Amino acid sequence: MRGLVTSIVGLGICLAAATAMAASPFELRDGDRVAIVGGTFVEREAQFGWIETALTASLNDRKILFRNMGWSGDTVWSDSRGVFDTPEVGYQRLLDLIKEFKPTVVLLAYGQNESFAGEAGLPAFVKQYEKLSNDVKAIGARLVYVTPLPFARPVAPLPDATAHNRLLATYSAAIRELAAKENAPVIDLQTIHWPSDAATRANPLSENGIHLTPEGSRYVAGQVLVQEKLRPVDLTSPAIETLHRKVLEKNELFFHRWRPQNSTYLFGFRKHEQGNNAVEIPQFDPLIAKAEVEIARLKTVK
Repeated sequence: MRGLVTSIVGLGICLAAATAMAASPFELRDGDRVAIVGGTFVEREAQFGWIETALTASLNDRKILFRNMGWSGDTVWSDSRGVFDTPEVGYQRLLDLIKEFKPTVVLLAYGQNESFAGEAGLPAFVKQYEKLSNDVKAIGARLVYVTPLPFARPVAPLPDATAHNRLLATYSAAIRELAAKENAPVIDLQTIHWPSDAATRANPLSENGIHLTPEGSRYVAGQVLVQEKLRPVDLTSPAIETLHRKVLEKNELFFHRWRPQNSTYLFGFRKHEQGNNAVEIPQFDPLIAKAEVEIARLKTVK
């Protein structure tokens, strides 16, 4: 019976890979507003900023705005976003946040956390991902799916995270199949291969095989440009470093805008104590807009 299940899963991977070939190519257009949604990988990317920096510099002939809405530990059910409420409340908060930004594109990056449920958890994951996709499409945005990144081999005595890569591949295959049904592009991080010295080089690419370091984020960003056949960018140049710092500044401002540190006191069940300070939160908006103007200037600097 186990052999039959393995065969079916393997067949599903092959079929998904084949059908995904017909999906639309990844494209960001002039004027696009891109919301990036997902779990730990996405939230940490707001702090590292290399994928956004690479896309901004490569597509510097287009005006594109990015908003990172990642939440560590999140799933397609919004398990982390509920905070003191239920995941259902967190899920609606996510949709409301996306709507507020009025995106034209939403990058959905889920599957890593969910993969720990094993093959038995795959049908529920796909069903909920379809619901999330439909809810996002109803907002009027184009979908782009991002598959989970393979785990790298860490330095001993940390356990070998690559043992989990088979499940990540299985969930990624399901994501490709969903993308093919939606005729949506896939940024397939499963194609990224870690160099043999990823964990031992002077600037390691991964902390523990699962989470990237800032240098790992830069490595992945460069690989994404190659994979999507976008204009190459020297991500080590002084001009790109300056752009990168401004992207990080903008990301931090937006983080404080939508996830203020004292949100329970500002908007939650203790707002009777400090809720009067909530009027200050929209004051981040002009600061974010100012950072965007500077990003637009810096992205064309040679």
